[in-house]
Amino acid sequence: MSIIRKRSAAHKAFITGNVRDNQYILVEFSLTDELIEQLTQQYELNLDENFNALYQHLSKQFFELCNNVEIGNGQFIANDKLVRVRFSEEMHQWQTNQQILFYYNPQYHSLQKAFYDPNIKTKKISLLFLSTGQEIRFNAAHFHAKVKQIISQYSQQLGLADHAIRLRDHQHLTYDLYAKQKGYEQTQVHKLRPIKKRYASQQIELPEEQSAMTYAVINIPVTPELIRSMDIDEQASDPYNPLYSEITKALTKASQQFNLNNGALVANGLVPIVRFSTTNTISRQGELQMLGYNPEDKPCGLMSWWNASELVDHFQLVFVASKENQTEVGYGRFLNQINAAVNLMLSELKLTPEKAEVMVRFHQHVAYNLD
Repeated sequence: MSIIRKRSAAHKAFITGNVRDNQYILVEFSLTDELIEQLTQQYELNLDENFNALYQHLSKQFFELCNNVEIGNGQFIANDKLVRVRFSEEMHQWQTNQQILFYYNPQYHSLQKAFYDPNIKTKKISLLFLSTGQEIRFNAAHFHAKVKQIISQYSQQLGLADHAIRLRDHQHLTYDLYAKQKGYEQTQVHKLRPIKKRYASQQIELPEEQSAMTYAVINIPVTPELIRSMDIDEQASDPYNPLYSEITKALTKASQQFNLNNGALVANGLVPIVRFSTTNTISRQGELQMLGYNPEDKPCGLMSWWNASELVDHFQLVFVASKENQTEVGYGRFLNQINAAVNLMLSELKLTPEKAEVMVRFHQHVAYNLD
């Protein structure tokens, strides 16, 4: 292989062929008292008892616009919960105190539904658009343009200023790191260009003022095999300290070897949520572990959260791309570094690839206010 071809290959990620594509777009705006008063007077809504008439009116307008451009997977959400979307062969929705989760298969499932409590005034309205079809990544720019068309019309109907609306485009690739060891031989090649560049190649321009995030979350099971390999004293006040200490040690070694200096180990049972932040911030919010990163800043190192007195059934690794991780091609090399580091880490922990499902979810997000 020539030097040029070697350099080109180094910037591409080779992923198992049964990788799953997902895209969803979340649009949010505040439900202010001024907006409620305006809509109540304009459409003669009766809000004497609760907010049911308001939510019904807002969702009806939204669904009509979705139908006009043939988007059948639009959700109206007015409950102030964090929206999360995952792949599943069975379609269902699940809510916790803080989250609303949507499980679906983009090839088969469609849903158009409103989620709200008529007795509670929500702080914001969230409009969720779930992509459908087979070529999710290829059609992402077109889907984004259709969503913007809907939101532009919706904001005009409601009398909203464009800058009051925040649009977040979420895309991720999900795959089992050890699919090949389980018999799946086919691979796909990805350059993982930034969303803005991918869209521009299809004549869809995004605003200059935007925030973009690229990161990976890896879900690793705590297997009985792993537990048995540790010197755990069930009578101790911190019986699982050896387990989490070895995991941290293996992560540190692998991360240093493959130059990954921006991430976290989450082994406390919480859900890691990565967000753009002008300063690197960490906080716990109920069932969520909030991780705020600024990709333009220097890497902040590796952090870890775990409780030595409690055993979790899985732990999660988070690796966030900084500006140094983007090459002239994209983030392919960054994902290769992650895959290699996780391989080394699990080798240090003596986990058997054929028996472990190690799910990698590679995220690319972009967010901006409409203008």
